[in-house]
Amino acid sequence: MRLIQFLASDGARKVGGIVTDGDDPKVVEGATSVRDLALAAYRAGKTLEQAVTACGFGEVIDYDRLIDEKRLLVPLDHPDLAHCVVALTGLSHLGSAASRDAMHSKLESDDLTDSMRMFKLGVEGGKPAPGEIGVQPEWAYKGDGSWLVPPEQPIELPGYADDGGEEGEIAALYAIADDGTPLRLGFALANEYSDHVMEQQNYLYLAHSKLRQSSFGPELLVGDIPDDVRGSIYIERDGRVAWSGELLSGEANMCHSIANLEYHHFKYAGFRRPGDVHVYYIGASGLSCSDGYVARPGDRFVVDVPHFGRPLRNPLAEGVLEGIVTVKTL
Repeated sequence: MRLIQFLASDGARKVGGIVTDGDDPKVVEGATSVRDLALAAYRAGKTLEQAVTACGFGEVIDYDRLIDEKRLLVPLDHPDLAHCVVALTGLSHLGSAASRDAMHSKLESDDLTDSMRMFKLGVEGGKPAPGEIGVQPEWAYKGDGSWLVPPEQPIELPGYADDGGEEGEIAALYAIADDGTPLRLGFALANEYSDHVMEQQNYLYLAHSKLRQSSFGPELLVGDIPDDVRGSIYIERDGRVAWSGELLSGEANMCHSIANLEYHHFKYAGFRRPGDVHVYYIGASGLSCSDGYVARPGDRFVVDVPHFGRPLRNPLAEGVLEGIVTVKTL
């Protein structure tokens, strides 16, 4: 089952469900929020899929019209944007077979960068046995719900940015139950979007480079993802594909297990606040900037994995260069 959130033509929030591949979504009766459905399901001892099925399905949704009219929402959100935590992990994917061979050759070196040391830790201890704790992954904060951009809507290239590049990957989506239990609802396509030029100046700029908008969706795949997820990432410019790459994800292509990533995120009690929503980007396998491509306003980022339904698409828009922000003493 896959779920979407959208605005009806009258502006009312709705939830749609897709049960069979190839079908257009149908309205989930009485539902306005995937988060609310998930929390109610846990209280009733049901799975999210069972809760959605119990609501029943109504009219068929004109999906193409939703997309054309840009009425899609991200498939999981919180009514109070401050109660949505957006975070990421990196150095978690092994990449293509060729890049794996190159990476392992580098790991044999005695002169490793901090990034390679972190990656090596993941390769050696990122998939612990059941009941054991693995090594911590790289982690960074990406903002709250106000930093999220719905599918089809433009991602901004800030005026102060050195660069704005895609990071096509998978997002794991969570709601925190009344008793503090993290509930994984499922996964979605994602564009984590970062400033790679800034990051490459000095690895300690990583945190700054990640404080950017991002997008995920349009569909939430309920439950688990396959061990081997394969798709495409591409950038369109002037009506043609200007750059393309392969998306590789799932645990077969990762050096950390998803359970290990989850443990090291939710071990912090502050991330288990009842009712909150978490969007956790689990890492990219390849980037256009690695091939020397420089995205510019007017380009459109596309992340496409058929198993997740419709592709995630966001154009890149030029942001305004604000003046110096000053702080006023009271």
